[in-house]
Amino acid sequence: MKTFDFIDMIQLVGGENSAALKWGPIHSVLLSCTLKESVMAAEAKQTCYEGSCVQSFQFYLEHSGEHEAIMQCVHNVLPGEFQRIGAGKSSLDVLGVGSGGGEMDSQMLTLLQSTFPAVPISADIVEGSSKLTDNFKASVAKIANLQKIPFGWHIMHSEDYEKHVEAKGDVKKFDFIHMIQMIYYVDNLAGTIKFFQSLLKNNGRLMIIVEAANSGWDTLWKTYKKDLCVDTITEYRSSGEIIACLKSLGLKYDEHTIPNSFDISECFTPSSKLGQRLLNFMTAKDHFDQSFTPEIRAGMLDLLRNKCSTEKDGKVLFNSTLKCILVHA
Repeated sequence: MKTFDFIDMIQLVGGENSAALKWGPIHSVLLSCTLKESVMAAEAKQTCYEGSCVQSFQFYLEHSGEHEAIMQCVHNVLPGEFQRIGAGKSSLDVLGVGSGGGEMDSQMLTLLQSTFPAVPISADIVEGSSKLTDNFKASVAKIANLQKIPFGWHIMHSEDYEKHVEAKGDVKKFDFIHMIQMIYYVDNLAGTIKFFQSLLKNNGRLMIIVEAANSGWDTLWKTYKKDLCVDTITEYRSSGEIIACLKSLGLKYDEHTIPNSFDISECFTPSSKLGQRLLNFMTAKDHFDQSFTPEIRAGMLDLLRNKCSTEKDGKVLFNSTLKCILVHA
């Protein structure tokens, strides 16, 4: 669906003026074999949440209602989970991976505070974008209850954080870890999940939010994998791949559906600027019309209308259902 780690380009969570780029199939960086290309790829990954990418994702969030859908799930699911996670504990430690501008982190931390008002809470944030991290810090400075929480800021991508922790040797454990719309961008899916699950304390939970299997994103990106998985996202993953990985690792998990859809009717009006911006974002291209042959474009539009969406009251509603997966310690 979108793409960032935590995607860092879009899986998921941005501040008021940013977007938590984390989200679907648009932002992991292809690392090449030569040293020069590897350095260039790393630099590209470091900046993929900056500038026009942030603006593009913010546009998507405003149009799609994705953050609102995720937060509704969070408020339905996490209060009970937090009660189980924090029962009998004298302190609570949270790790956000690919937190973007921190909009969702702020709400989840506030929810945790309200669940355990007398328990000290700490938060560590792993985010590859310095711009989004600055937005997060600015947001914290404006929210009184969050100023009571000590934050540890790690401006790096998830796999670099893993290397950092392993090199340091002094491993900090957490009660709650969340990865929202960012798992698309990691190179080693099983290794990443195994590592972060290993950081959980007793009764802890690792929350992964990702596009649902058989959603519109899943259908589009897997049908046109050869045409779409060529830049920042080289392998599209939905909840199907995540759950298969969890099963292969023998990890226990719970699964919750996050229903969501949004209007893509404008995508079928060639003169519509809104439609073009949506198509650009959905295919992770700067110019949809210039990036594919006429045959590919026609095929994608047909798929979007007839396989990825439903029609209601004259509108074409794209299926952007997500999954919230809670991995046990």
